[in-house]
Amino acid sequence: MMKPVQRLAYHSNSFQQRGFALLLVLWILSLLTIMAGSFALTIRRESAIIAGLKDNAQATAVAESGIAIAQVMLLNNDKTKRWVANGSIYSLNDWQQLGVENAHVRLRIIDEKGKIDINKASQKLLASLMSSSPLTDERDQLRLVGAILDWRDQDDILSNDGAEYEQYSQQGLNYGPRNKAFQSINELKLLIGMNDTVYNWLSPLVTVFSGQPKVDLRVATKDVLQVLPELDQSTINDFVMSRLENIKQGLPPPNLPLDATGSAPPSGEQQLGIVTIIAEAFIDEGGSAVIKAVLRPNGINQPFQIFDWQRNTLATDSLFGDQIGVSTLHELLVYE
Repeated sequence: MMKPVQRLAYHSNSFQQRGFALLLVLWILSLLTIMAGSFALTIRRESAIIAGLKDNAQATAVAESGIAIAQVMLLNNDKTKRWVANGSIYSLNDWQQLGVENAHVRLRIIDEKGKIDINKASQKLLASLMSSSPLTDERDQLRLVGAILDWRDQDDILSNDGAEYEQYSQQGLNYGPRNKAFQSINELKLLIGMNDTVYNWLSPLVTVFSGQPKVDLRVATKDVLQVLPELDQSTINDFVMSRLENIKQGLPPPNLPLDATGSAPPSGEQQLGIVTIIAEAFIDEGGSAVIKAVLRPNGINQPFQIFDWQRNTLATDSLFGDQIGVSTLHELLVYE
């Protein structure tokens, strides 16, 4: 017969074993619950990411469709319906055209002839441009003008306030001016005196595709007009608004007094040159995309040649910004 002390010890050990087993089961259940919750959270996150990628892919397709439509409209035989490349914004909401329901796209089209060509612009025009830049010191402005001139010329002769190889070397840089024309505006980032703030301000105003020392006022954007000499703000505002109204009525642009650079006269039929098309699209259910394309008219079989194509570039000012009260571009909108 088991003694009482032994019986108590046996029951105590048995109780401890059952208690430990219960704790082990609870611990395993807790661990499984945590793992299940973590797995469910991961699934939700991955599903959201996949849905976002799908929505953005749809929005990208819509933006690409918008650019294709813009190419057709730029070459429309009906002059009263033809789209104009002067910075105006066109809106498309027809899902049958875009191929996706509840999709919206806006397109801003800019003719490169309406920008300042950094390879052809005179020193006077470049100085006028830089005087409006974020550089507040006049000497810094002149140095940047000189750096542009020395970069694009074909000699090693230092221009006033310019920069040749020696000046770049003094700044600890292992390169100097190309002594050739700028191949793209991205080369401006390499200039002595250039910084991100100035470059981001400058890039929408300049081009390497115009091939002209003058700015074609008929297609220049308001931002470009504002940096040209001898054009006051009131004249610019009136011109931009009148030009937009003429577009809506299928009329040619109004006249604008020539500036001191002797810009192209506003007469004769406007010939389409190299254009930049910015397409911004969004879908009501979610998803957005921005595409910036630089295109050149290239004949009948291939209407446009692509020079540059960038996806999801960061827009400095959303083409849809007026809907959330943060845009200054809505005044350029041509409703379709």
